[in-house]
Amino acid sequence: MVVGATLLFAGCDEMGLKSSPTPQVRPASLRVTPPAPVAPSAQSVDLARYYNKVQSDLLTRGLLRTDGGGPDTPYSADDLARNFENIVFFDEYSRGAGLSRTRGGQSGRLSRWSGPVRVGTEFGAAVPQEQRVRDKAQIDRYAERLGRITGHSITPVRNGANFHVFIVSEDDRDFLRGRLQQIVPGIGAAELDLFTNLPRSYYCLVVAVSGSSNPNDYTRAIALIRAEHPDLVRLSCVHEELAQGLGLSNDSPSARPSIFNDDDEFALLTSHDELLLKMLYDPRLKQGMTADEARPVVSLVARELMGQEL
Repeated sequence: MVVGATLLFAGCDEMGLKSSPTPQVRPASLRVTPPAPVAPSAQSVDLARYYNKVQSDLLTRGLLRTDGGGPDTPYSADDLARNFENIVFFDEYSRGAGLSRTRGGQSGRLSRWSGPVRVGTEFGAAVPQEQRVRDKAQIDRYAERLGRITGHSITPVRNGANFHVFIVSEDDRDFLRGRLQQIVPGIGAAELDLFTNLPRSYYCLVVAVSGSSNPNDYTRAIALIRAEHPDLVRLSCVHEELAQGLGLSNDSPSARPSIFNDDDEFALLTSHDELLLKMLYDPRLKQGMTADEARPVVSLVARELMGQEL
């Protein structure tokens, strides 16, 4: 079962365009006023019922843990370094191929944000008001937590976001399409279709975009989270997609305890994952490094974080 997907578009300021000038800042008047809540359609209600059953089944099996790991999930500095390499330097999905998986992954270069990350949250009209309030508070707190973990500027904002988080239902496709066309003028039909027709097996999605001047420097990200998810699955999507949009782009079956693993054992960011984020934004690692170039530094940083002898 696939919970989330992360696609990275490198070397382009606009999704769907291989090269283009940096877009001008949009006037504030283009920002859409949050729509008033409306009743969900039968299709949306059926989808919510399906995801509630999924969450119930996972919890019954002892999955979706929220404890962050414990004595039953030990890991060493070597484990941390290996998992970092697998998650940071390999892409689960082919660039420009939608949700087509690569065979064995593609070895890439270290990518992350150099500028401030400004996280903005928007909701579709089918999202109830009480859910909007709760989700917005959770996302804001999580963005601030990510900033503390990484030491990078990551803050929630009301205007001027460059990391856009959309919580929308099946009934909000037109709203989402219109907002994406405002945020990313020139967005291609394939990318629009990806967001507005996400298969049911994909619970959430994040797309990170890098600038044409540096293909390893993220300048924008867009996360999509289904409003029909029950509370815990929806929060797990927030935790995974925001962290992956910072540069932890892949999943690894060997990563434990971790949300970057398709086994659904953990719902929320773990102690192991916090260390991965610290490593990603350690100044001794540089954008554009290959796995081979980064490996000695990764090993050193992992041992420091685990309190092991160097």
